Amino acid sequence: MIVLTAKMRKTWIRLILILLLMVVFLYFFFKSVEWKEVFSYLTGIDIKIFILVIILTPVHLATRGYRWKYLLMHEKKDVRFSNMFAGNAVGFTVTFIFPGRLGELVKPLYLAQMEKMSKGFVIGTVVVERTFDLFTMSFLLGLFLLSRPLYPSFFQGKKEAFSNLYLWGIVAVSFATVLLIFSLSLYFFKEKTLSIIRFILKPFPHGISDKVLELSQEFILGLKFFHSIGNLLIYILLSFVVWLGIIFFYWVFFFAYDISLPFFFLFPYVFLVMVGASIPTPGMVGGFHSFSKFGMTSLYNIDINLAVAMTIVVHALQLIVTCLIGYAILWKEGISILQLRKLGEKESQ
Repeated sequence: MIVLTAKMRKTWIRLILILLLMVVFLYFFFKSVEWKEVFSYLTGIDIKIFILVIILTPVHLATRGYRWKYLLMHEKKDVRFSNMFAGNAVGFTVTFIFPGRLGELVKPLYLAQMEKMSKGFVIGTVVVERTFDLFTMSFLLGLFLLSRPLYPSFFQGKKEAFSNLYLWGIVAVSFATVLLIFSLSLYFFKEKTLSIIRFILKPFPHGISDKVLELSQEFILGLKFFHSIGNLLIYILLSFVVWLGIIFFYWVFFFAYDISLPFFFLFPYVFLVMVGASIPTPGMVGGFHSFSKFGMTSLYNIDINLAVAMTIVVHALQLIVTCLIGYAILWKEGISILQLRKLGEKESQ
């Protein structure tokens, strides 16, 4: 008889909850779908434009890597671009394969290992990244919603879609604001924050508390970015470059299915996709699909079967291209995907 430890039970409970969440989202994704129609749409794609979409798929890994430099330069100015690109590719590969958004932790750990940098510092930079990702897309969504009355006859979407957009926009801005305030408090009130952490760690063994305190100090150093107004402005600009590039990718993908929309109209769809992708299911399956289908059908009145087919294709495309790049990088470095998973799980404990 196998006896499960408390740690194993916790892991299994978390896994079961994540899988149940994925099944619920997939149920709504496949609801009311006619499979014959879906299969016919799966092959009804413009091959020339699709090839262009394949080429565009990894571009965000490069723009994210270049943006990352402005966070890392406070500890090391000569971080190699190839390692920043690889960190993003490997991180997304792990996220696509394993549940729990583990790639968000593997990404900084991989770069820290390759560049001999402190782990806590690099993890701190990723927290800043995600905060500004939320702010950037929330700003673009707000810009879209504020200007929507200017084209009421041209853009016909369901009222339910816009009410949901307002809700998710408020949630995203609120969450990003909390993260920003927390990060600023950590950096500008360092000593007070560390004293609070020491007080919380008192009941724990010295080995654990010392390690947590060391990581906390390194993490706070990763927030040095906030001290430079020049770097802050450049980073904000590059955040728009990253997300406008991602929107451009989806805009071109829509053309592959002969759906012509103004670039500006893709802002709310990409925001919804971002929300869906942030749900910690394996490979972003379920959340990404449901939010993508909802956006296509409710914002642009796309046929439900076409929306399902397009979502399956664009998700599979990103998964395959990213994982091929990630596996190629790991093969070159002689690292297995399971080693990275253990590395992420070890640091998350």
